[in-house]
Amino acid sequence: MTSASNKPAIILFDGVCNLCTGSLRFVIEHDANKHFKFAALQSSVAKDKLPQRDKHLADELSSIILIDEAGVWFKSTAALRISRKLSGGWPLLQVLLLIPRPLRDALYDYIGKRRYKWFGYTQSCWLPKEDISDRFID
Repeated sequence: MTSASNKPAIILFDGVCNLCTGSLRFVIEHDANKHFKFAALQSSVAKDKLPQRDKHLADELSSIILIDEAGVWFKSTAALRISRKLSGGWPLLQVLLLIPRPLRDALYDYIGKRRYKWFGYTQSCWLPKEDISDRFID
């Protein structure tokens, strides 16, 4: 039986957003220990995994969501918690957690509200290649 600390964390992402899927590909490339599993916010997995009170956030598709052994994380906190598990110097970004969350999330929201305009979107969710499909839950 796998202990909670060895259980893969789950990243929920906007499957039609080009910025989001590009960021997801970056995480996959730098997640040498395969710490993360993935599902689109549009998936039934996302709706099942989110606590009832947080399901409206998945409907808005405005935030990356991380579900790990410590809880459910949104926006900039989710992104920074993800960075701590990546290879290379990315865990150093943890220092940004010292910035108050409302300030971090204001920048996150600024980009998030413009992501489709700046980076575009697709009509359907991104499908991973076969070599990484086992990392996707839905």
